[in-house]
Parts: sequence; C-alpha cells; structure tokens
Amino acid sequence: MEAVRRVLLTGFEPFGQVKVNPSWAAVEGMPESVGQWEVHKRRMPVVFGIAQETVMDAIREVQPDLVIACGVAAGREKVTPELVAVNWRMASLPDNGGKVYSGEKIDPQGPAARMTDLDVSGIISAVRSEGIPCELSLSAGSYVCNDVYWEVLRWAGDTGRSGLFVHVPSEDKVTVEDDRRALHAILRIL
Repeated sequence: MEAVRRVLLTGFEPFGQVKVNPSWAAVEGMPESVGQWEVHKRRMPVVFGIAQETVMDAIREVQPDLVIACGVAAGREKVTPELVAVNWRMASLPDNGGKVYSGEKIDPQGPAARMTDLDVSGIISAVRSEGIPCELSLSAGSYVCNDVYWEVLRWAGDTGRSGLFVHVPSEDKVTVEDDRRALHAILRIL
C-alpha cells in the first residue's frame, strides 16, 4: 500500500480582463485525491506580497509534500510548466490592489533566480501523452505568478520538498477540463 502524500494546488482569482480565471477553475474542480496524492486547494489573490503570504499560510496549514501553483497566461497557446522563478517584479498591469512595479527585486539579498528540482521534461511528456498541448516555459515572468513561484521554490529549497508552477492559457486555447487533465497527468508522474 502506497503512503498518502499531500499536494497543495493553487490557482488565482480573476484580475484585469480575466473574469473567470481558468487556473482556479481547473484547481477548484480537482478531486480530493489523485492516486497517492491527497489534494488540498487554495485560491490566491492577485496582489503582490499578499499572494506570497497566502501561499505560505496554506503551506503551514497543509504541510504538503509538493506544491503546484497555477496561473493564467492568456497570450499562450499551451499548458506551460515553468522552470524558473526570477527575483524580479515588473508589471505594467496593476495587481488587484492597484500596485504596479517598474522593476525591483523580490528579495534584495536573494539569488537572481530559483529553479524547480522536478523533471520538467518528464512532466511535459506526461501532459502531451494525454493529447494536451504542452511546452516548457523558462520563467514564470515578473507578475504575481512569479511572486508565488519564488516563495514556493524558496520553501522547497528550505525543506527539501518540491514545487512547480504551471501556466494555463485562456479557455479559447485549452479548456479548463484539459487543464484539469494536465494536473492529473502531472500528479500521476510525480
């Protein structure tokens, strides 16, 4: 019998022109378990700093073995697992608190970037095997998604656990159901 492991899945609230955020729609519809994984779900605010606090509160509460954070990248055509979180905030679109950054470090003493320790190539292959378009993205950008990924990878490095960020495209490119199937495929391979 396999040991039960906990995964924290996160998605974001609506923001800007995104009235229904497909990242949260996909996460919210996930079952309570997938294989060996006990699934815990949290909706993240699209607010710099507050999103980091929210994900860390959820991590302290759930004590997960793995965190998979999701966000929407409306300009993309495929599901894109992210390799790196960069130590940078830059956004022309205000967050839901009205904050805009023109470029500054998230952590002035931190490294330039943090990288997931997961086999992203294997994850991409698993998602593609489900017939879902998927490709590597090198960086989670510099908006609130990156802030959350930065914090998740900091936690992962400090605890020896793992984290991943997955961007999903708008629903006209990939359906929420396919986003959910992609998350299932990721959990199965991990």
